[in-house]
Amino acid sequence: MCKFTILRLNATIVSGALLVSSLTAMAESPNILSPEEQTLGFKLLTNGENIDGWKHSGNWTIKDGEVTRTGNGGGLVYEKERVPDDFELRFDWKVASGSNSGVYYRPGQYEYQILDNSRHIDGGNPRTSAASVYFCMAPSRDATKSPDTWNSGRIVCKGTVIQHWLNEEKVVDFDYTNVMWRANVDLLRLRGGDLSARGANLSLQDHGDPVWYRNIRLRTIPGDERLVSENIAPQELKAAVLAAERKKLQRILARRKARADKVEKKR
Repeated sequence: MCKFTILRLNATIVSGALLVSSLTAMAESPNILSPEEQTLGFKLLTNGENIDGWKHSGNWTIKDGEVTRTGNGGGLVYEKERVPDDFELRFDWKVASGSNSGVYYRPGQYEYQILDNSRHIDGGNPRTSAASVYFCMAPSRDATKSPDTWNSGRIVCKGTVIQHWLNEEKVVDFDYTNVMWRANVDLLRLRGGDLSARGANLSLQDHGDPVWYRNIRLRTIPGDERLVSENIAPQELKAAVLAAERKKLQRILARRKARADKVEKKR
């Protein structure tokens, strides 16, 4: 066998060994970047061992590579850096029966809803169901898995385009400057959210319910990477759902006014 052939054979063996090592690591830990994600520039925000870099009140922990809440005390906030203006976030999530949580990725009421649609009251309104832009844009359909089963989530935002993915299916995709979504944008504004807001810290919501997250990874979308919205149609809301939504909004506005009046009286 010639020397050149031996060198090629050795290189093949080394390459194969690296691939096996990578696949073994992925099987052992859910918190690992795939080769494709490494190429795209993703970085892990959870290492599977601790939650260093995240701020909380002692009510969140990590076990078996999974981040979970252990009691009430508020959300889990990533402090190392703010979410880039143009970004892609990937994560796995799981809820117990009837549970509610959320991923806040921009300032204010700007949330990727985490929910057991089948048993939580918010599941009755597509606009507050899992993978919705909460109280703004409903997913195109319910793509959730059953409680206590892992789901994959994905948020892609660039410029004025917002996309939510659930279990590898794009279920929200809209350009919020498009006039066809004016009512949705205004609804979130009334609730207290501004779709043009930027510069928040990533936050996992503590809603008092059992919830688990893992493999949270983030990348900045480069300027030359195009993201064009298909403006996917959300699920339609039934008349009864719309009526209940209006009542909910009225309660939100009433509470806000009561707080403002209370502050004014103290002056």
